[in-house]
Amino acid sequence: MSIEALARLDEERVDHRFKGLPPDADGLTVGELAAQRRDLFTGGFTTPVLALSAERLEHNLGLMETYAARHGLAFAPHGKTSMAPRLFQRQIEHGAWGITLAVPHQVRVAVAFGVRRVFLANELVDPAALRWVAARLAADPSFRLVTYVDSVRGVELMDAALTGGDRPVDVVVELAAGEGARTGVRSEAECAAVADAVAATRTLRLVGVAGYEGEVPSADPERVRAWLRRLVALAVDFDKAGRFAGVEEIVVSAGGSAWFDAVAQVFGEIPELSAPVLKLLRSGAYVSHDDGHYRRLTPFNRVPEEGALEPAFRLWTQVVSRPSAEQAFVNAGKRDAAYDLDLPVAQVVRRDGAERPATGIEVTGLSDQHAWLRTGPGADLRVGDWVGLGLSHPCTSFDKWPLIPVARADGTVVEYIRTFF
Repeated sequence: MSIEALARLDEERVDHRFKGLPPDADGLTVGELAAQRRDLFTGGFTTPVLALSAERLEHNLGLMETYAARHGLAFAPHGKTSMAPRLFQRQIEHGAWGITLAVPHQVRVAVAFGVRRVFLANELVDPAALRWVAARLAADPSFRLVTYVDSVRGVELMDAALTGGDRPVDVVVELAAGEGARTGVRSEAECAAVADAVAATRTLRLVGVAGYEGEVPSADPERVRAWLRRLVALAVDFDKAGRFAGVEEIVVSAGGSAWFDAVAQVFGEIPELSAPVLKLLRSGAYVSHDDGHYRRLTPFNRVPEEGALEPAFRLWTQVVSRPSAEQAFVNAGKRDAAYDLDLPVAQVVRRDGAERPATGIEVTGLSDQHAWLRTGPGADLRVGDWVGLGLSHPCTSFDKWPLIPVARADGTVVEYIRTFF
């Protein structure tokens, strides 16, 4: 990572672009504001404001570092979750091989902040983006990019755009997770045809195979492991056929946030090949985890002895209307909270510096700037109270907030996470 580029994040001026930050901080740099160690609740922050828990963030980073090392996996966490260079830095400091990304813009962000290794989990056929990649590879011998190929046509488009480049682009054949799944080559015979097309170019170099087990139809442990074994078998067959001749390592990659236990198990079965195997896991949502979708799906539910991720986000809102004993409204809605997978969950109520559980309070809907609350008998809720909401789906949470305070358990804000969506 580039220390200089990251340091420039602290030089950015705080102003109206950044939701929830103290109005009296306008004109300060982000670094100056962080140095003030303001309190999230008494330091002038305005609601709604999204915060990350400093302790839980660190816990999650450490847990996945330990998990990957324990299972002999390299780790390239998916950066599209946060699009936050400071978190990329933290992930790399916690042992990540590099960062996974999905589209050219995301790669440019990562490279601008000094990420040296990128796994692009998508087929890249945009000629302008491919020319930019070729220029980066030519300019920086230490930069590595590995990207998907999933069609002969895609290989032809890549070859045409990359002709004349100094270094070939490393590619992996993407095996689809099944009929009706998302991207990827549907059959092993078609995978071989794509690999043949790569071999016929001078601009591309086949270095492995990859895919996304989260797209396995009607996914369950047995189906996911079966597909992962297909992926491993494809790598073995390609190696026997000499398709990886001359590569320093063979890349075999999978792993979202719902089945990385199956990935660890099956990748542990990979036999010795003609070159060392980079067993690359790509889970991304772990960094903040959540209070909904991923809390239900996390593999740690199946292997509790390996640890547990902790939800690090909390969206702080304020009650602005209490029209009846059964209803209340807080001032955060679709513009502020992820809602594509689950509605937010009312967790705590804060009044006069004291917090208590949000007993009898349920989020039933979202408008653009309001959350609808159903309040049961005895729910003690007044206009002006702060309500802390847990969120579902980290990716959609991060992309609504360009600058996110990171607060310790006592409320002290110790840093700010800048996102680039």
